[in-house]
Amino acid sequence: MPLDGTTAGGDGGRMADVLDDAQLAAALADLDGWHGDTKAITRTVKAENFAAGIRLVDAVAEVAESLDHHPDIDIRWTSITFTCATHSKGGVTELDIDLAKRINDLAQAMGAR
Repeated sequence: MPLDGTTAGGDGGRMADVLDDAQLAAALADLDGWHGDTKAITRTVKAENFAAGIRLVDAVAEVAESLDHHPDIDIRWTSITFTCATHSKGGVTELDIDLAKRINDLAQAMGAR
């Protein structure tokens, strides 16, 4: 941690707070396909084929690197499951909601459903 008390990473130098149940419910209402609780949110998408799924994972990895905030990813042939949580905070933060929105945008653009 830097000496000024901020943190490094894609959160603009500040750590986000874990969302409460009401905040998470409101956020999930706007996130197609995502579910979970204040500990983690998850979405599984289906790609057209294995190679398309790997291309999606690669695109998500690029976004995650730019944010310095990374989802857990499970690949099962054409099914890809993304799980977002801010491990250092012990639950779901706005960082995870932002990443989930970006994953949705990529999945839609790449034809995953």
